[in-house]
Amino acid sequence: MKITIRLQLYPINLGFVLTVVSLFCSAQLFCTPEQATTDSPADSAEKVLFEEDFEDTDWASRGWYDNPQIELSAEKKVQGNSSCVWHWKKQGDILPGGKGGRVRIPLTESVTLSFYIKHSDNWEWTGRGYHPHEFLFMTTEDGEHTGPASTHLTLYVEAIDGKPTLGIQDSENIDESRIGQSLVGVTEKRSVAGGNGDSDSYSGGYYKSGEVYRNGKHWQPEEIYFSDEPGPRYQGSWHHVKAHFKLNSIVDGKGINNGVLQYWQDGELIMDYHDVVFRTGQHPQMKINQFLMLPYIGPGAKLEQKIWIDNLKITR
Repeated sequence: MKITIRLQLYPINLGFVLTVVSLFCSAQLFCTPEQATTDSPADSAEKVLFEEDFEDTDWASRGWYDNPQIELSAEKKVQGNSSCVWHWKKQGDILPGGKGGRVRIPLTESVTLSFYIKHSDNWEWTGRGYHPHEFLFMTTEDGEHTGPASTHLTLYVEAIDGKPTLGIQDSENIDESRIGQSLVGVTEKRSVAGGNGDSDSYSGGYYKSGEVYRNGKHWQPEEIYFSDEPGPRYQGSWHHVKAHFKLNSIVDGKGINNGVLQYWQDGELIMDYHDVVFRTGQHPQMKINQFLMLPYIGPGAKLEQKIWIDNLKITR
């Protein structure tokens, strides 16, 4: 599998950085909502931490906070009456009309995000190898309003230039006094996503933002899975995405490279890694506790375009 690393700063107040029909309808170019079904592995065996079907705007009752600005659309949906729409209304727009928010979830070291996603037929990617940013998780090592660009661990689920993308970032763990040096095997007080060496054989990157350093690493398949060509991977059809993260173990005060990172699309396992380091012995009690839906195109949209999201679920 090909690993691609791209870094980009979020220039907005939330501090963004860096930064996605279970069975597709064979012999058809488009999948209708009636044909869209959930994919494997079976959700019924998992504990549901959060669900959002985007049927009404009573966001606070379901746990959304940080001034949620989520727009509903009856134009496209998998089921029910509506879905979430991210609408970049003109060329150059960075934020869509329907933005997002945050949700606290029960403490967990293992989390799975699933949702349906559909792009407008005219959708255009940035072509720069980064953006749009879409879904994120954060941990107990950071505050409930901390910007995801500068944390002790942020997990990313998105699609970049048509490729499913999973990423991590832990800029707050960088030992800036030894930037660019490998501290693996030297100390657990180091970053794992770039800046202080390669903890798990998947290279990370780092860059300077003002007076501090930030980092990140991405995993991607070689193939395009959101295509502008008609067919089962057509970006204008509904697709079911499932992404799974499991934090690595801490043994005798040291991080072990046994973390899990997986991605399914329409039932196909596209990325499957079981040797990732998400944390070192510096944060043995780290738990995932926050989900963020924060769509953003740093370079700006190329034209008026939309993404629809429906039937979002978080399990463990």
